[in-house]
Amino acid sequence: MRRVTEYAAEVTVSNGQRCATLGGVVVRNRRLALLWLRRQALRLANSHGLPLTPEPVRLSAGEDVRPVHFHGSNAPEELRHWATHGPHQDHAIRALEAGFPALFTVSDPAVGLSLTLAGWHSHPADR
Repeated sequence: MRRVTEYAAEVTVSNGQRCATLGGVVVRNRRLALLWLRRQALRLANSHGLPLTPEPVRLSAGEDVRPVHFHGSNAPEELRHWATHGPHQDHAIRALEAGFPALFTVSDPAVGLSLTLAGWHSHPADR
């Protein structure tokens, strides 16, 4: 019997003591997981969560993360750079291919928050 492979992706925010999920998905392959993470990074960086133009591949309605407002940090620029810089994307997809999680964290020291984009290999039984 062939095992079904899935990938999960999630965006979380933490203040160092508590962590909250802003949203997540489970998709059928690592490229879709990375596409979702890139979309969320750009949404959070551009206009603090306002809708962007439609993507060529749409997962399903309602899967975008809740907005975050950054205060006096470089977090939006760091998110945008991660989402659009080829070497960062290559590193993330290679990590997923090797079975490791793909992680990227930005911080907003003005309010003590960290925002993490994470993708990992998942099996349906893991849910």
